[in-house]
Amino acid sequence: MYYKLIREEAAGKAVRGRLYRTSHYYNNRTGLWTERLHPICDTLENADRLIPALIYEVGVTLSPKFGRLLPVIRQVPGRTGIRIHRGTRPEHSQGCILVSADDERRLTERFHSEQQRHEECRLEITTIIKPKS
Repeated sequence: MYYKLIREEAAGKAVRGRLYRTSHYYNNRTGLWTERLHPICDTLENADRLIPALIYEVGVTLSPKFGRLLPVIRQVPGRTGIRIHRGTRPEHSQGCILVSADDERRLTERFHSEQQRHEECRLEITTIIKPKS
């Protein structure tokens, strides 16, 4: 049996993308990033440090750790500095969403151009996985 978890409504505001968490292997959670139902890229998260499945505002700021512009997920309960950045293993994340280097560049450009047009960028994180037996 599969389930879908959405804990908050978008309150009529546009959602830029959706991250569907689809599989759980050992210490990682894989997912699929979509926009308007079109697949954009695969994602990877550290299963021990997942952010809650909610709708978040996303902006682009200079990352002090990486020294480049990166998307930042705002208002994560009890956390700060949660970003979308490149990585290939769950150990590369302290709670951030990992994507390939090319996808990091494309997502940063998309969010940055929307931010410059003063549009709110939102990301919905949804869980669709088999519950643990």
